[in-house]
Amino acid sequence: MDVLNQPLLDVRDLSVAFHQPSGQSIAVDHISFEIKRGECVALVGESGSGKSVSALSILRLLPYPTASHPSGSIRFKGRELLNLSEHEIRSVRGNDISIIFQEPMTSLNPLHTIESQIGEILQLHGGVRGDKARARILQLLTQVGIPEPETRLGSYPHQLSGGQRQRVMIAMALANEPDLLIADEPTTALDVTVQAQILALLAEIRARLGMSLLFITHDLGIVRRIADVVCVMHNGKIVEQGPVEQVFTAPQHPYTRALLAAEPKPDPAPPRPDAPVVMSTDDLKVWFPIKRGLMRKTVGHIKAVDGVSLSVRRGETLGVVGESGSGKTTLGLALLRLISSDGPIVFLSKNIQGLKFKAMRPFRRDMQIVFQDPFGALSPRMSVGDIVAEGLSVHQPSLSQEQRDARVVKALQDVGLDPATRFRYPHEFSGGQRQRISIARAAVLEPSFVVLDEPTSALDMLFQAQMVDLLRDLQRKRDLTYLFISHDLRVVASLASHLIVMRHGKVVEEGEASELFAQPKTDYTRALFAAAFRIETEPGGAAAQ
Repeated sequence: MDVLNQPLLDVRDLSVAFHQPSGQSIAVDHISFEIKRGECVALVGESGSGKSVSALSILRLLPYPTASHPSGSIRFKGRELLNLSEHEIRSVRGNDISIIFQEPMTSLNPLHTIESQIGEILQLHGGVRGDKARARILQLLTQVGIPEPETRLGSYPHQLSGGQRQRVMIAMALANEPDLLIADEPTTALDVTVQAQILALLAEIRARLGMSLLFITHDLGIVRRIADVVCVMHNGKIVEQGPVEQVFTAPQHPYTRALLAAEPKPDPAPPRPDAPVVMSTDDLKVWFPIKRGLMRKTVGHIKAVDGVSLSVRRGETLGVVGESGSGKTTLGLALLRLISSDGPIVFLSKNIQGLKFKAMRPFRRDMQIVFQDPFGALSPRMSVGDIVAEGLSVHQPSLSQEQRDARVVKALQDVGLDPATRFRYPHEFSGGQRQRISIARAAVLEPSFVVLDEPTSALDMLFQAQMVDLLRDLQRKRDLTYLFISHDLRVVASLASHLIVMRHGKVVEEGEASELFAQPKTDYTRALFAAAFRIETEPGGAAAQ
């Protein structure tokens, strides 16, 4: 085959097996695909379909010898990667093929500055040091859109926002101008405006460098925007592949059709103007002091929440949207009295602001939270049954063991989990199942008010639709009141009857959700909605900007 016409990457009949004491499991089952020079290929499918395992196989980053390849070939520029020695594959990593991982906070070293982490790649793969390295680092940070890059060289990962950390990961991946970039869910946890910026950045870099891109995602809107070819994975197999427009307009496989149809259905709880107010606040503030100097004097404040007023009635859902850093999560934590704040917080007609720990305890049963990351929120040392029952032990100690177990069983059934799995541990469940466990833990106490902090952001489309249906059913069965925090406006539209839009700690716009989606009044809200729905509707290809 002519070298110029051969694919840059050619994966043929690849299988991946994991060997465990209980036996062998097949994670990837005889898949084949290719990536041409300058082309973007997307791997899509639900959690556990084998997308990331396939990508990690290319760079031989799986935990060998636990993992093995019973069959297959991975050829890059005609060279077989599976036969390379560890020394030889290291020369490919970073130089010819780079990867961006899903969660930059766990991929970046918390003990090293941004300059040292990008500099390490330049030194290892290109021998670039000193002033040349610093100049190249500044150039990379500028290219990926980090403002005032000179001020960020000495920053540590925790001092950057989620979008900035992802941009640093992209800078590291592009440091040696690879021919192929693997992006593993690089926009999953980002809000819509930052997501749009990252996608535009990848498209621009791809066009400028003539780089190929393997993009792994569960978000079909992103696939339509950025990819040329899509491969749909299910249970370790590629069940359908072809040009994006062809697959999207005329899907052949039933699973592809189910994936495309898995949109959360807009059916929010109707406004109830006569229902009692469950939670309200007026002019709420959460200011974090900025301290400098030897004496640690306060020189200013970060105004995370700055004068927010809201009220939400029984059975309603109040949606809170905005960019990362707008104060959404801080607002939710303040309302639950999990962080300090100034301003009245009225819960079930009682001002709970200023109550001490013991006085707050009776209210804790009626107010619960479901966190964004269920794996981080669930104790790995406790069984699912113990996790769900823990709140009952604290708030209803008079219940017998049998009564407690019966409540746990009912809560798990309500969220669609088999009660027989309550003796298992969180790591034995998928991401969607772990989020159901988190909801069961909150629901078992039969609360009046639940803060849902990005509960669907890390879930694929099928699980998102299921989770929305589950939350809606629970709300109707138990007359629950939700504060729903999210950057996914499709999910917000399907659940929220009322909406507030936050920016820099302030509410820039609020109103009935249907009216706000139809006619946003402020430029910021219009930009936020445009970024979200442009990703959904824009056709594929590198030219889409």
